[in-house]
Amino acid sequence: MMRAWILPTLLLVSGSLIATASVVRGAFGAAVPLLLLFVLLAGLNSPLAFPRSVSALEAQRRSAVDGRPIVYWRAGCQYCLRLRIRLGRSAHQLHWVDIWRDPAGATAVRAANDGDETVPTVVVAGRPHVNPDPAWVRAQLSPST
Repeated sequence: MMRAWILPTLLLVSGSLIATASVVRGAFGAAVPLLLLFVLLAGLNSPLAFPRSVSALEAQRRSAVDGRPIVYWRAGCQYCLRLRIRLGRSAHQLHWVDIWRDPAGATAVRAANDGDETVPTVVVAGRPHVNPDPAWVRAQLSPST
């Protein structure tokens, strides 16, 4: 669980140090936008930017019932972030599994990717798709969900 917060924490600490250095030099006007930029980057790279993760077993159970795709992801992954942002509100219709928090999720991803933990891996109807186009993922959602 701590691995997911390393990058956001580093971004916040770096941004704070840079903003403090700007204030010390008397450039308060530059410090505020820099700090806001680092806070935004930290937020986007944190688990907070993603819908609540469930375990791989729970996601598989729910997907079997409602037919919604499962997205295996990890914090700090630029491709996962791209998928999440491009899905917009549709992202909440998917079952998200953080492979850094769930060893069974990591095992499922390795099984689908010849031993690699390549994310995002989206499982639709039992078939894994590695780093699919967000428009394709959105098209996999039924209109009733």
